[in-house]
Amino acid sequence: MRKFDYSIFKESSWDNKLVNLLSRIHEQKGRLQSFFTQDSEKLEKLVEIAKIQSTESSNEIEGIRTTDTRIRQLVNEKTTPRNRDEEEIAGYRDALNVIHENFNLISITPNFILQLHKIMMSHTSASHGGKFKNIQNYISAVDRKGKAHTLFTPLSPFKTPIAMQELCDEYNRISGDGMVDPLVLIPIFIHDFLCMHPFIDGNGRMSRLLTTLLLYRSDYHVGKYISLESKIAKNKDLYYNALRESQIGWHDNRDDVTPFAIFLLGTIASAYDDIEERAELMFERNSAIEIVRKATKTKIGKFTKADIMELIPSISSTSIERSLKALCDAGEIRKEGSGRATCYIRTKQ
Repeated sequence: MRKFDYSIFKESSWDNKLVNLLSRIHEQKGRLQSFFTQDSEKLEKLVEIAKIQSTESSNEIEGIRTTDTRIRQLVNEKTTPRNRDEEEIAGYRDALNVIHENFNLISITPNFILQLHKIMMSHTSASHGGKFKNIQNYISAVDRKGKAHTLFTPLSPFKTPIAMQELCDEYNRISGDGMVDPLVLIPIFIHDFLCMHPFIDGNGRMSRLLTTLLLYRSDYHVGKYISLESKIAKNKDLYYNALRESQIGWHDNRDDVTPFAIFLLGTIASAYDDIEERAELMFERNSAIEIVRKATKTKIGKFTKADIMELIPSISSTSIERSLKALCDAGEIRKEGSGRATCYIRTKQ
């Protein structure tokens, strides 16, 4: 029988890689405190980009997608959903907005988690939004021969409501006494949530929303400016491998959360790296072309105009395009392809 006792982590000896990631994130957070008090207009552009990427990537991981244009329109509430995928996307947008705007008012309780799930499913016709599962679900995979097999069996529907209450109570108890680093507690909570798989649908997306919520409530606001979901999507195989490895023995309390914790903390550290990179470029006082030149030097291999826009959202699309053309004319970068397939490669380091 699974038991939730987070007090054991007060005395845990962690893997050196995990400890190094904790130290790195603490240092990054300290260095960036002043960055978050600067020009709010420039920071809001980072927030806008992160919201679009988070909504797109978290749904993309689950095979839910639409066009780039439609994603931007849906996230900015410029249009209404046209199909089931877009309904799912609009729901994620709404739940993410609730977290962004009200994280300090959202307690970690089953009731609030159910409410977030209901919001996430609110644009669909699904009747299970805001309700725990009433049928057994399974985490499965299909092998090369097309045969499906079960990788992990989550908790039964009967046990789920009680377990969710115990999980939330234990998280709140241990986080309240401050004896365990919140950066350790968050991956543990998310791992347990995913092992329970408390909903018929939307467990992965809910886990990513809850990650952002728990980080915000612990004063780690990195997910507001850099999309954690986008980083997870780019390393989806590593994410699933780490989760599977950590799930072994979960029902009997013999699991080791370390692989999943290392993956999630590595994702957070990488997001802080991105913020530092953008901070340096965003507050440059040089001309547009000099800032774009500096941005291109951070790229290895092929990059796109969108990649540069992501790095320096304070500069207009037109100015970036003009600067890229000037760098091409000067022979510093080379343009390849055309239309949507256009990319650039540095010719001078």
